[in-house]
Order: sequence, then C-alpha cells, then structure tokens
Amino acid sequence: MIKKIISKGVIKDILIVVVGVLIIWLGLQIAFGTNPIYVVASGSMIPVLEVYDVIIIQGHIPFEEIEIGNIIVFNRPSDHDRVIVHRVVSIIDDDPKTIRTQGDANNASIPGTDFPITEEEYIGKVEYILPQVGYVTQLLKPPTNYIIIVIVVGVMIVKQMMQKKKKDETTDTLSSENPKTNEELSDINEIEKDSEYSEHTEKLDSVEKPSEDKKDEISDKEIDDSKKEKKE
Repeated sequence: MIKKIISKGVIKDILIVVVGVLIIWLGLQIAFGTNPIYVVASGSMIPVLEVYDVIIIQGHIPFEEIEIGNIIVFNRPSDHDRVIVHRVVSIIDDDPKTIRTQGDANNASIPGTDFPITEEEYIGKVEYILPQVGYVTQLLKPPTNYIIIVIVVGVMIVKQMMQKKKKDETTDTLSSENPKTNEELSDINEIEKDSEYSEHTEKLDSVEKPSEDKKDEISDKEIDDSKKEKKE
C-alpha cells in the first residue's frame, strides 16, 4: 500500500515541482541568453559586491558593446576552469576586441585571470545585484541539501498516507451506515406496498362480489320488468 501511495501521490508532486523548476529555468535562459544567476564567492569586488551577493547577468548584450567601467562575468582565460566577475578597466585591442579587467579590491590586474578577455571568454554583463541572498546556497551544500530533500519527501509521503487513511475511514463509515439505512427503507417500502395491495384487493372484492341481498333485489327487478313487457 505504501508503494502505491508513493507512486501515485509523492511522485506526482515531485514531477510537478521538477517540471515547474525546469520551465522557470528555461524561461530565464531564454530571457537572459545564458545562466543568469551567480553567487559572489570572493571579496575581489568589495565594496560593490560582497561575498554571498547574488548577481543577475544579461547575456544578450553583445561583447562589442561592453565598455570601460562595466562589470562583466567571464571564464578565466588561462584554462576556463573558473568564472570571474570583475570590472572592465581597459580595451587592449579592437580587432579582435580584447579587454582587461580588474577587481575593485585588487591593486592590479592578474595575468591569465583579468586579461586577455575576448568574446570567447565573455558570458554576460551584470545587470542586477541581490545583496546577501547567496547565504541560502549554504543551506544547499552537502549534507544539508540531502537532509532537506529527505524531509520534503517524507512530508509528502506522510501527507499522502494521511489523505488515504482519511478517505478509507470515510468510505468505511458510509459502508457501515448504508446497510441499516437501506434495510429501514426496504421495510418501509414493503409496508407501504402491503397496505396499498390490501386496500386495492378490498376494493375489488367490494365491486366484484355483491351481497346476497343485492342479488335477490336484482332478480326480483328482472322478473317485474319481464311481466311488464308481457302485458304490453
């Protein structure tokens, strides 16, 4: 029974949540042209960006439109193993366009990290900052995220089992009450039927079976009528 409840209830709820998240995520990808949400992990851009600030970037802004002073997100040019968010401080070359960045809290640009940045490394421009919202991500790190998932699934299972139990109890209650009600209704119908039948039978007897006195009266009347006819 538990397996049946999980398959029909919990899995359905999980699928709804997953599909909803996917739709939202795909919508964001289309709207911003890339993965739009990043969490600041270092203090290289303090005081503009603090650790655990969430930044939302716009990937539809072409690399050719990036100017000095813009804060951009890009892959580290040396090996593309890290995502960096720094400010553009200079344009090194125009053909192809190559820029140099620097963290606001850093004393100088770091070779292999801040330059050379080309269109290949460019991800998007920072459009919005959500201060300290990134603290939520700390709750989603192992093993906390697994605990949260287990709790959520457990709540779904308990919810479905309670609903199933309540439904079964309601069904049992109705089933236990119905036989008595049906029996009472059946008795009432039988009584009404018997009384109607008896009354109807009595009426038929009174019509079809006249009394002996009435029979004699009818016979005498027929004789008188026959005598009158002869005289005439």
